Amino acid sequence: MTVLNAVREVQIPLIAALLFGACGTKLMRAMRTGSMEEGLGPTALFPTRMRTPLALVMCVIEFGLATGLIVTAGRLGHGAPATCIRLGAGLMFLVATSALIELRAAKPDVGCGCFGDFSTAPVSGRTLARSGLLSVAALSTIGLPAVTEPRSGAHLGQLLAIMAVELIVLGALSPELGEGLIRLGYSEPCELRAMSAERTLAALRRSKAWRRHSGLITSYEPTDMWRELCWRYVVFPASCQDRASEVVFAIFLTQRRPTIHAALIDAVTSGPLPWPVYQAGLRRRSQLAPALTAGVLAAPTNSAGHDMPLSSDL
Repeated sequence: MTVLNAVREVQIPLIAALLFGACGTKLMRAMRTGSMEEGLGPTALFPTRMRTPLALVMCVIEFGLATGLIVTAGRLGHGAPATCIRLGAGLMFLVATSALIELRAAKPDVGCGCFGDFSTAPVSGRTLARSGLLSVAALSTIGLPAVTEPRSGAHLGQLLAIMAVELIVLGALSPELGEGLIRLGYSEPCELRAMSAERTLAALRRSKAWRRHSGLITSYEPTDMWRELCWRYVVFPASCQDRASEVVFAIFLTQRRPTIHAALIDAVTSGPLPWPVYQAGLRRRSQLAPALTAGVLAAPTNSAGHDMPLSSDL
């Protein structure tokens, strides 16, 4: 029973640390990409517009449970508050396990998103086993007396040994560990950089280029998208002066603050069109319009061989 109680005591700080880490890595990913709309983890099962609020709710739940586990670990949290927090943590891991099983069946190429960018590997049996193990660990703490300081050096050594063994088991079940080690020692060239279409669209829709030209775009969803080396091209239908047209964005594939170019072309002839002079607070565009019309700025060549007037934004 002494060993069993020691195992149960270790689960509280360990699960709290994992929840803090999961929440922190998700927030770091959101700060770096500027969005939580990308389809990573169980949120990929939902429509795009629901992913951001769901991801935020998940972060709040993880942070709240981790804080609650720490606060209710001692004498201040004995009784019903501690039981509710620990039961909530166990149920959260059970729900997460079920969601990962559904994600594995519906979208086998999508990562679990448990630890942000480190969890891009497809959901595997190891990921499911880890989530199940954590649910059992959280539920095992229900009814545990208040956690106190180690009574002796031997007791402290016992707790550290149990924690070390459990960390080794969790590390063996975590594909994120290998991903982290790879990132520490390798920087892949942009031509080979794996960047999902969802992340590209998220970066585009928060950019200055999107805000500047969104008034011309008639559909939120792109009609075409392709990648060439370090660039991904996205085409949106547009209307310019009652004329069917298309806005083509070129997004450089980088983790943060990608360079974005935009060009306006005729939807029928694929010929370049001059950018209209925007009036609503866009003086910079008004100043650049003559240069764009004259073709002073460099532009990529479209499939018809025309040079397209180009808009460049960071």
